[in-house]
Amino acid sequence: MSVIEIRDVTKAFGERQVLEGVDLSVAEHEAIALIGASGSGKSTLLRCIDLLEEIDDGDILLDGEVITDPSVDPVGVRRKLGFVFQAFNLFPHMTVLENVTIGAIKSGEMKKDEARDRARELLDRFGLAGREDDRPERLSGGQQQRVALVRAVAPGPRALLLDEVTSALDPELVGEVLEVVRELKDEGMTMVIATHEMSFAREVADTVAFLNGGRLVEMGPPGQVLDSPSLPETKRFLGRLHTAGLA
Repeated sequence: MSVIEIRDVTKAFGERQVLEGVDLSVAEHEAIALIGASGSGKSTLLRCIDLLEEIDDGDILLDGEVITDPSVDPVGVRRKLGFVFQAFNLFPHMTVLENVTIGAIKSGEMKKDEARDRARELLDRFGLAGREDDRPERLSGGQQQRVALVRAVAPGPRALLLDEVTSALDPELVGEVLEVVRELKDEGMTMVIATHEMSFAREVADTVAFLNGGRLVEMGPPGQVLDSPSLPETKRFLGRLHTAGLA
C-alpha cells in the first residue's frame, strides 16, 4: 500500500488551471522529487496533499484512507505529515526549542518533557546543539531551515513534504540543508520534494516527476528523466536549465 496516493487531482484558481488530472503514488521509504518551471504546480500539489488547498476533483489518500473528503479533519491529517516551506516560518518570539516542540505539546501528541528530549536529540544530530535557547534572528538562514526540518521530523510523521527548502538560502548555505535531507532519506523517511536543485534530485530521489502546466507529463528514475527524457517538454525544460548552468 502506498503512503500517499494522488488520483486524478484537479485544482484551479479562478480561470487558471494549476493541476490537471495528476496521478502519483508514493511508496513507503520512497523519495519523489517534483521538478518543473515556476508555476508548473509543484507547490500547489504539496499544499493539496497537506490539505492547505482544497482540490476541485479527484482524491488524495494517506495510508489507504481518503483524506480529501469534506468530513475529514484536516488538522488530524496534518499531524501525520511534516511540511517544510520555502520560508522558514519559525515563530520569531520563540526560542529554537520552543519552535520545535510547540506543535507536539499543544496537540497532545507528546508530553512536554518527551517533546523537549526528542527536540534536543534531533537538534544535536543536525548540528544545532547549544542553539536551543536562541531566537531565530540569531541563526543563519541555513540554521533556521534546519530548525524547520527538525520541527517537521520531531513528531515522527508518516511523510515529509518539502517545498523548495533551499530557494530562500544563499548558495553557501544550501549544502548544509541538503545534507539533513539526505540523512533523513538514508534513514527511510518517505518524502515528496519540490525542488529546483537537479543535482539534489539526482542524488536523493528514487523517482523524478516532471510537471508542466499542471500536468505530470514524465516520471521515472532520476537517470532516465534527467539524462534521457523521452518527451520534448522535458527536454526543453532541462535544456533551459543546462543553458543557465543550473543542471
